[in-house]
Amino acid sequence: MSEPAPASAEIEFEAELREQRLRFRTTWGLFSPREVDSGTELLLDFVDVRPEDDCLDLGCGYGAIGVTLARLAPRGRTLLVDKDFVAVEYARRNAELNGVTNAEARLSNAFSHVEPERRFDVIAANIPARAGNEMLTMMIEGAAERLRPGGRLYVVGLTGMRRFVQRAMQGALGNYEKLKQGRDYTVAVSVREGERGA
Repeated sequence: MSEPAPASAEIEFEAELREQRLRFRTTWGLFSPREVDSGTELLLDFVDVRPEDDCLDLGCGYGAIGVTLARLAPRGRTLLVDKDFVAVEYARRNAELNGVTNAEARLSNAFSHVEPERRFDVIAANIPARAGNEMLTMMIEGAAERLRPGGRLYVVGLTGMRRFVQRAMQGALGNYEKLKQGRDYTVAVSVREGERGA
């Protein structure tokens, strides 16, 4: 278990995401530590989540996406995973800080420590710009395998990456819909249709 950062190194701020007023504690070295980044905000604006959905925040950082999904799906279970143990500790603490009891944060490099049989209705990822094509492909293909029929994979990434992301999502799930293309970020969704690939 990692030690929390000394109080002097911690940052705390509030954000309103999908009409949920949330507080986050973060620290230097995590992605966008002083405010929720615009890519995450854009992604959350377009995620279709139902109250009973089981959700996964893939590469959760300090938990902005996962905590929001857990709030929007109170009858489901939300899993937050990241390969950075400091991020996972902050995601866990931020779930507690916001009174979220239906979420769990776990150390995992993509799906390496997610039970093989576990399935999700919604998987959301803010793809890091520095991740290589192999890692992005592995994340998207892994997500496709973990979706229930009718499950949705939502991805936000830098607009310059959109063609690669489109090819990877179409290759893994056979469909792709661009939900919003902005100057900096593009949000897209793919749906697992029927039992294909099961």
